[in-house]
Amino acid sequence: MEPITVEKYADMVMQNNKGYNRADLVKSLRAALAAKRNGAKCMICGQPIWAAGSAITGENLCFTCTTGEAEDSEDYEIV
Repeated sequence: MEPITVEKYADMVMQNNKGYNRADLVKSLRAALAAKRNGAKCMICGQPIWAAGSAITGENLCFTCTTGEAEDSEDYEIV
């Protein structure tokens, strides 16, 4: 995974997806990152959550359970 700050990830999401409220998005990203740092696990498989994806979906899920893909080297994770 490529590390990215909450602010830069929010900018990227806002640029590519109209209709999001930036303040709400940043709040969700920070909450998901805090959950990950506190040990949140994927509700399906028990792996650590993918904070960037969990903030968008609203569910504690890992990368693979969110996307169905195992390869995450070109995807972002908030730090």
